[in-house]
Amino acid sequence: MENSFSLLSLFSGRDLMTLFVSLILVGASVLSWMVIIEKIRLWNYVKHSPVSVKHGDNLETIVDKLIRPFDKNLWFLSMVSYVAPFIGLFGTVWGVMDSFASIGVNQSVSIGVIAPGLAVALGTTALGLIAAVPAAIAYNVFSKKSDDLYDRLDEQVKELKHK
Repeated sequence: MENSFSLLSLFSGRDLMTLFVSLILVGASVLSWMVIIEKIRLWNYVKHSPVSVKHGDNLETIVDKLIRPFDKNLWFLSMVSYVAPFIGLFGTVWGVMDSFASIGVNQSVSIGVIAPGLAVALGTTALGLIAAVPAAIAYNVFSKKSDDLYDRLDEQVKELKHK
C-alpha cells in the first residue's frame, strides 16, 4: 500500500473550491505579515525618533495627523482576524461534503474513502487559523500602542493649550 500524502495536496485538495479557499487564506496571511512588518518598522523608528507635538503646530488637527500612519492598515489585520476562521470553516464544510460525496460514489464507508476529504477539510481549518491568529495578536498589540500614543499626544496638546 502506497502513501501519496503531501502537504501541498492537503491545502490544494482535489477541486478548485479548496484551492480557491486555500489561496485566499494564504494571500490574507502574506498581506497580514506585510502589514505586521510595516508596523514593526514604524514603531522601531519611533523608538529612535519619538513623535511629539510642538508649540507652532495646529493644535486642533495635529494629533490626528500624527497618529494616522500608526492606524493605517490596522483595519486589514482586524478583518483577517475575524474573517479567516470563517473562510477556513467554509473549506472544512466543503471537505466534509466531499467526503460524503465520496461515500456515495464508492458505496463504501472505509477510512480510505473518507480520510482524503477530511484531511483537506482540516487543512483549510489550519490555514484559516494560521492567517487569523497572528493578525489578531498584531491588531491588538498595534491598536493598543496607537491608542497609548494618541493619549500621550493629546496630553501634550492640552499642556500646550494651557501655556
